[in-house]
Amino acid sequence: MEKPRSSTHHRACCLWAVSLLFLSLVELAKATPPLHISKAEGLQIGKRIWQNECNGSVAGLTSWNSGEDFASLGIGHFIWYPEGMRGPFDESFPKFVAFARENNASLPAWLAKATACPWRSRAEFSSAQNSSQMRELRQFLAHTVDLQAQFLIARLEQSLSKMVEESAAGERDNVERQFTRIASTAHGCYALADYVNFKGEGVLHTERYHGEGWGLLQVLEQMHGTESGAAATREFANSAAATLRRRVQNSPPERHEARWLPGWLNRVGTYGRNS
Repeated sequence: MEKPRSSTHHRACCLWAVSLLFLSLVELAKATPPLHISKAEGLQIGKRIWQNECNGSVAGLTSWNSGEDFASLGIGHFIWYPEGMRGPFDESFPKFVAFARENNASLPAWLAKATACPWRSRAEFSSAQNSSQMRELRQFLAHTVDLQAQFLIARLEQSLSKMVEESAAGERDNVERQFTRIASTAHGCYALADYVNFKGEGVLHTERYHGEGWGLLQVLEQMHGTESGAAATREFANSAAATLRRRVQNSPPERHEARWLPGWLNRVGTYGRNS
């Protein structure tokens, strides 16, 4: 009969496992250095995303889409729910407000105290377009475009571990490598941040047609180049276009997604142009 292992042996095994986990995390941190962009780069990235999402208009910074129960604010259409309402989407606007406060941005007094969106419906939101609160909100968002871009980059950085975890074991190194080569430039950071804001991370199985997704993970998985800079962003643009074409091909016919494809392709085409 096998003798029971001692508690000392058990503790040693636990310490060994913890050490391996720590070393793995250290290696991951070494392989994927933090993404840093300057204020000027943040403003440039933010203006591009603002153009993509809101046609670069100040009015587009405050919207509430038909059929939705939340406001969509800022260059990234950050979600803000009224009090007592929640849904399947991440409420990102309060997180941005906290990020702006941490970075010493000047907040409207009412926004600094707000715990929920003050407008309870799309009708209320529409009727308040010329209110002092809405004007202050638009001014705040128009003056923090660079911070909103920094916030999107921070969220992008956090998404990498989720994408690596979701990818197949044999693809994980490649996904991380492709992400890193694109993120080596400010323009690459724009491309990554815009796409993940546009079509998601690609980790949710509910966001797939015939088992195939269209998020950032799927775009990275199709890439196998090694050069950084312009070569990386061109390959990323081509992979994104192919991913979106496949989505349309796989989509249910009744959704008529082909009508959106030209606009989508025009958007991801900007990733391959560094000017």
